[in-house]
Order: sequence, then structure tokens, then C-alpha cells
Amino acid sequence: MRRHFAALLVSFLVLTAQWLVVAPVHAAMDVAKQVLIGADYSDKDLRGATFNLSNLREANLSGSDLRGASLYGAKLQDADLSGTDLREATLDSAVMTGTNLSDAVLEGAFAFNTRFKDVVITGADFTDVPMRGDQLKSLCAVADGVNSVTGRSTRESLGCA
Repeated sequence: MRRHFAALLVSFLVLTAQWLVVAPVHAAMDVAKQVLIGADYSDKDLRGATFNLSNLREANLSGSDLRGASLYGAKLQDADLSGTDLREATLDSAVMTGTNLSDAVLEGAFAFNTRFKDVVITGADFTDVPMRGDQLKSLCAVADGVNSVTGRSTRESLGCA
């Protein structure tokens, strides 16, 4: 009986210890189709987050890690995305009017149908970002600066002549 109890106790302790050691799994945040006007998501880890079709007008996402995030069709008018990491993010059909993208890294992001109007892109890195010709032309007209993370010129990353 003592052996059986001891074996049971050891099994319980081993299983309990394994449960305590396993790191919790965190799912990416999903706030699709939400009204998030003026929301503060600055300096947050938002890797893989979903903001599809959300209204992020005047939201603060500055300094956040949005690698692989999806902002498909998001309304980002007058939003602050300065210093954000948007590598491999989906920005297709997003509306960026008056958006601050200064010093953001958009390398490999998908932004073909994104509307950029009156945006601040000083120091932004657009390396390997597909976009329409008319949008590229308007961005090249205001492109300047060098990204502090990648060291790339905004004009060069856009392929401006």
C-alpha cells in the first residue's frame, strides 16, 4: 500500500511540475470590424493581430510591433504609426489619409490597394512593398529621410527615380 501511495504521489508531482513549466500559449489579438477611434495601442506587441475593417481613426500605434498583422481595409486616417514595425503586414485596401508613418518599417508588407494621401513618411522603409503606380508616384513626391532601424533611405526603398 505504501509503495502504491508513493508511486501515486511521485506521478502526481511529476505531472504537476510539467504543467507548471509549460509556457502559456497566447493567441494573436483579433479586433476586426471594431470602432477603435482614438485608441492607444502605442508600444505594444501586436504581432499577428487582426484589425481587418476596423476604424482606427486618430489611433496611436506608435512604436508597436505589428509584424504579420492584418489591417485589411482598416481606416487609419490621422493615425500615428510612427516607429512601428509593419514587416509582412497586410495593409491592402487600408485608408491612410494624414497618417504618420515616419520611421516605420513596412518591409514586405502588402499594400497594393492601400490609399496613401497626405501621409508623413520621413524615414519610412517601403522595401519590397507592392503598390499601385499612382500611390507610388505620390509617395515619391514627399519621400525623404533614412530609417533608423534598417538604415535605408525612404526614396530608395520606394524605388523613386
